[in-house]
Amino acid sequence: MLLKGRTWRFGDDIDTDAIIPARYLNTTDPEELAGHCMEDADRDFVKKINSGDIIVAGKNFGCGSSREHAPIAIKAAGISCVIAKSFARIFFRNSFNMGLPILECAEASEEIKEGDEVEIDLGKGEIRDLTGGKTFFARPVPPFMQSLVEAGGLMEWVKRAR
Repeated sequence: MLLKGRTWRFGDDIDTDAIIPARYLNTTDPEELAGHCMEDADRDFVKKINSGDIIVAGKNFGCGSSREHAPIAIKAAGISCVIAKSFARIFFRNSFNMGLPILECAEASEEIKEGDEVEIDLGKGEIRDLTGGKTFFARPVPPFMQSLVEAGGLMEWVKRAR
């Protein structure tokens, strides 16, 4: 699976409240959640991004509560992938369950700049910074996890498997 987009940078310890503030947890509607994605970290984030764009962050992205709303909001906003130095474990699992691919790569997290054009091959774990001219390698996304992403998440994968 190949992904390509412009990058948006965030720092360390971006918690689920920064991704989707708790005041919006009274809905599970992906479109409504998308409209508030990252608003406490960057008020105009959803106005600036384009479908397919990529978040690059520091360590411990998605820490905090275990809400599934966070990866739903990111995916529904049009973000195609999140690259970070590390992820909170529950966010990692929720992301794939919701169909949002994520990659851990410290080097890419540190070197990719905001606005860079990046191309990602999930199966190879290859991250190509087309703007910076560098290639980074993360652990490849296993075929089963790729099938979850391609299906749109675990529930859609289960429906198709029947």
